[in-house]
Amino acid sequence: MCVLAGFLELPAFSSSWPSAWSDLQICIPKGLTCCSRKMEERYQGLARSNMEQILQSASMDLKFLIMQNAAVFQEAFEMVVRHARNYTNSMFRSYYRHVAARTFKLVGELFTDISLYVLGSDISVNDMVNELFDSLFPLIYPHVIHPGAPDPPVETLECLRLARRDLKAFGPFPKIMMTQVSKSLQVTRVFLQALNLGIEVVNTTDHLRFSKECGRALLKMWYCPQCQDLLLAKPCVGFCGGVLQGCLASVVEIDSYWREYLRSLEGMVKGMKDTYDIEHVLLNLFSLVQDAIIYMQRNAGKLVTTVSKLCGPSQQRQHRSAWNPEDHVAGQRMMGAPLVEPQETLSSRKRELVTKLRAHSGFYSSLPEYICSHSSTVHNNTFCWNGHEVVERYSHPPTRNGGRSQLGQHEAKAKGPEPVISQIIDKLKHINQLLKGMAASHRRNLDRPEDEEGAESGDCDDEDACNEAAVSGNGELKVKNQLRFLAELTYDLDGESTPSNRQLVNQQRKESTGHNLSAKDPALNFQLAGAVLIFWLFLMAK
Repeated sequence: MCVLAGFLELPAFSSSWPSAWSDLQICIPKGLTCCSRKMEERYQGLARSNMEQILQSASMDLKFLIMQNAAVFQEAFEMVVRHARNYTNSMFRSYYRHVAARTFKLVGELFTDISLYVLGSDISVNDMVNELFDSLFPLIYPHVIHPGAPDPPVETLECLRLARRDLKAFGPFPKIMMTQVSKSLQVTRVFLQALNLGIEVVNTTDHLRFSKECGRALLKMWYCPQCQDLLLAKPCVGFCGGVLQGCLASVVEIDSYWREYLRSLEGMVKGMKDTYDIEHVLLNLFSLVQDAIIYMQRNAGKLVTTVSKLCGPSQQRQHRSAWNPEDHVAGQRMMGAPLVEPQETLSSRKRELVTKLRAHSGFYSSLPEYICSHSSTVHNNTFCWNGHEVVERYSHPPTRNGGRSQLGQHEAKAKGPEPVISQIIDKLKHINQLLKGMAASHRRNLDRPEDEEGAESGDCDDEDACNEAAVSGNGELKVKNQLRFLAELTYDLDGESTPSNRQLVNQQRKESTGHNLSAKDPALNFQLAGAVLIFWLFLMAK
């Protein structure tokens, strides 16, 4: 009597007694069989399903690692952008109150463009920086020359806007900003693109459509013993390896490109921590803007003659305001050495990620071995199923990476790469070129002479010395190149904030815990809730 384990799953097609059915195509017995043609077809479907489940289980940790970090980095980047925008708005409120309200829109547009660029927009970084300074010049220059005077005519303002680049009114600082922002954003965008491609690669191999030959080989390996009532027979390890190397031959083709992908990603991440680290660049962007304005203030007298020729004579001074350019030139911006604290930064999280990914470098080459070890196979020197019968020893164990050398012996004959695999390989080649290009660009920057590098790096030549900037004013503004996931709200959260918000923030700074924000300010509570969520995600990532 047949005691098939498949009875519970296949009651409609099972047989209680062995017979000499001759319609079987794969599980062809030497004698009597417990299977019918319909059972064989159903078993083949189960074999495919088992294969898909084991394959998805094999990639679960890798896929979760990449997906979780991609989401966390995207959210953390947006958090850095929000902080950088608010720091810049606070700088204008502290030092340039006369025009601060009109700068909020310009600052907002700049950081919106920055976010869109990282998401893949074709916006030019040079254009976004030029747009900021083109718009700032007609706002600030008239007040520097004639404090307290009414705004010039619209025609004059537009002339100033168009003349800013030729006048080089803000000195080298727009170009410095373009260089730092462009390089840091390029690296960040490619990094996120690489993570998203990693997810796509794993998803693609998780949902492959296996060939008919593979399905038949899996059926012969896992279920044909049951047709001979050999319920306890397990596939030989060598037989399993041959079947899986045939089924996964196209997937294993990814291996060399996957390894190169991880090496390239690690190489680029190592080059993201210095001058062009996105967190450092964005959180210190306000200081470059202020340096540019100070430069223009100091040289405003030299610009008057040229501006008069280009845009007409300036208006006569009507009365003197409290805005004195000299008062804002000296001693207003101070760079201080940071109090380095053991806080997580975006750079440290990226380095931690590539370290974890390194453990998955051999993922694709080891897939056949992994699946065999998780499918109840036995060793070759014990009684096991070889695809036809139970033998004491399997005589043709394949080499570990011998998929191509023994294709003729494989139950699942390997063909060329599937079209979807070829597409994934092409995408990996492309992203690897981008990653290597970014790393090479960073190495060239490191090889440049110190004086040339200093010309592009602003006032900070040392990374640690740039980690914190402090400026004094109505409210102290401190910027650290360390991403706080429970952010210190030492600035007004939005450009449109009312004075009451500043009072609330100052009050919270005096409290010992710093977490009991007033329920009267939903914006502050929302910011704190978001910060707690990000903190939780980072803990989960570890």
